[in-house]
Amino acid sequence: MAATSDLAPGRTKPSSRNRTTRKPREEQLEDQIAQLQSDLKAIGATLSKLTANKVNEATDTAKDEARNLQRQGQHVIDDVQDQAGAIEQQLKDTIREKPLTAVASAVGIGFILALLSRH
Repeated sequence: MAATSDLAPGRTKPSSRNRTTRKPREEQLEDQIAQLQSDLKAIGATLSKLTANKVNEATDTAKDEARNLQRQGQHVIDDVQDQAGAIEQQLKDTIREKPLTAVASAVGIGFILALLSRH
């Protein structure tokens, strides 16, 4: 007798043995497909967790950098305020030491500003 592989393509030899081996093969295939689907779902869940972790890390890094920039900005503001205070104190000291020079300077600056504003 000819084996199944010896028959023409598309033709199978009907036998009870063929039916019994086909059923377990189909069941095996279905089991493998179910396992693949389960594995894909597990991979998707793992990727989702990894993505969430990376997003959280990036968010934490961005928050840390924002805090650092805020601190640096506050230091710059404090330095500028200190310098402005020092300049103000120097101006007050100069006015106390030479009040007539300060008044004359203020009058002169006012006069120049008045001339410039007329044009």
